[in-house]
Amino acid sequence: MSPSRKGIMLAVLQLALVASLGAKYAIDRARFPRVWAQTVAYDPDLPIRGRYLSVRLRVDAGRVYGGSEPPKGNVVNFWSDQRDVYLHAEGGRLMADPAPLPTGLRVTRWRTRTGELAAALSEPVDFFLPEHAVDPSWRKAGEELWVEVTVPAKGPPRPIRLAVKRGDTFTPLEIK
Repeated sequence: MSPSRKGIMLAVLQLALVASLGAKYAIDRARFPRVWAQTVAYDPDLPIRGRYLSVRLRVDAGRVYGGSEPPKGNVVNFWSDQRDVYLHAEGGRLMADPAPLPTGLRVTRWRTRTGELAAALSEPVDFFLPEHAVDPSWRKAGEELWVEVTVPAKGPPRPIRLAVKRGDTFTPLEIK
């Protein structure tokens, strides 16, 4: 077989591999539930970042922690109380429930500036940006960044698109 023919076969094989992955994600988006989740500012300290936004997703973890309170005498608002969870969509919200076995998904909780207890996935998700897009994570006062995600049966949520919430107004972002 000639080298050019081998090269063409390799290119076709790679194209088929990428196309099958794209088809899998398209089917997953149609099959699995989608929800909007508020993001938590997260700035990874990486020398090579590329063009992506790394965000942590807030989850409703009331069933994970029950009514337990943070440790007494905690002088910081963040503490390491991570628990394994599985995720699902319920009532348009990203919900975390306790997992009987390790899932690879963990939540962490903290107390916000307003005193509210909040929880988010410990591992951030990445939202890839076009090369010349403006960083959508920088928001004005009173604005919140939200991300729409697909919630698969196993594994982390997969980001689809971003939106800004100001008061009760939700505006999806057109990132170009």
